[in-house]
Amino acid sequence: MGITMTLATFGAGCFWGVEYFFKQVEGVLDAKCGYMGGNDQYQTYAEVKAGNTGHAEVVQVEFDETIVSYETLVAVFWQNHNPTTLNQQGEDIGTQYRSTIFFHDDQQKEIAESAKQQLIASGKWGNRQIVTEIVPLKRFHIAEEYHQNYLEKNDLPSCHISF
Repeated sequence: MGITMTLATFGAGCFWGVEYFFKQVEGVLDAKCGYMGGNDQYQTYAEVKAGNTGHAEVVQVEFDETIVSYETLVAVFWQNHNPTTLNQQGEDIGTQYRSTIFFHDDQQKEIAESAKQQLIASGKWGNRQIVTEIVPLKRFHIAEEYHQNYLEKNDLPSCHISF
């Protein structure tokens, strides 16, 4: 049986931590830091970080769906950031740090929307609104090489947002 490679794209704050937690999941073949959701021109980190391009910092996850499901990846996404803070994760503030799921097809859209409704119904976040966007895929701009595996390259602990 061969690998069934699929892509998923998530924005949950600073992409270094997002990349790290997805790479811990069995069945994830790769995770790349990048930018999505803004104007379609190539952007540099400095431009995106300034918050003027409309892009979100995202991680594009390549996974083997015979090992890990998209549903599982969506669950990992919810577990590793605060989806109630609009345009902010911890100290990172701005639209580039928004909580977002970019769906690649109608099935991913349905799964993401259903998972969001289940999270709301669970009451985990109390009266706080889940502000996560679930929007169609846009062009993925891979981030500069020094951002890939940043935490590992710099021997830093995982980014973790306090809820």
